[in-house]
Amino acid sequence: MTIDTLSPPVKRPRGRPRSESAREQILQATLDLLEAGNLRDITAEAIARKAGVSKATLYKWWPNKLHIAFDAFMARISDEIVVPDTGSSERDFLMAMRDAMAFYASAAGRTLAQLIAEGQGDETFNQALLESFLNQRREAVATIWRRGVERGDLRSDIDMQMGLDLIYGPLMFRFLAGRFHMMNAEEADKLIAIVFRGIAPVTQPVSSEVLIEA
Repeated sequence: MTIDTLSPPVKRPRGRPRSESAREQILQATLDLLEAGNLRDITAEAIARKAGVSKATLYKWWPNKLHIAFDAFMARISDEIVVPDTGSSERDFLMAMRDAMAFYASAAGRTLAQLIAEGQGDETFNQALLESFLNQRREAVATIWRRGVERGDLRSDIDMQMGLDLIYGPLMFRFLAGRFHMMNAEEADKLIAIVFRGIAPVTQPVSSEVLIEA
């Protein structure tokens, strides 16, 4: 075959690949449905219909609606995790607590609560939640803890993981239980002050109240 008989090169369409575009449509459709209702009531058929794709297209990438919703949730939230550094570990933890409170009270927080509820028993989902969401946020506050130990704000003889559980456990309990009002700013102030009476060095004065403008 000579060059003269070769077929002309196929022109590729401009823009994003079709599969990527369809995936983004699916994630956006899922977010829209989550904002309008509950995950439990959303079906794969509804997601496919709103995204303008077939159910077969959904199952090319995800095993079920829970995993679609989780990817939509992760696409929605910011990848950047701000770690406060005010020079005071007590104040840093309070600022981080305020950020967590705001997140859990937001639409994204409500979606997270639904994901956790629906994901009970799905080990693949639970592992993805741990690796893609929880571990990064745990590491952010662990940074505050390690920094506090280095500069003498926190006792070095206390297990860090247990200490972080003491700080964030009450907030997570209220978030997951859903039967109590979310922690407010005054309660967060009191919680941090109480915990720091146990985790700060004995020789270091602990403030009875840490004030941060809401």
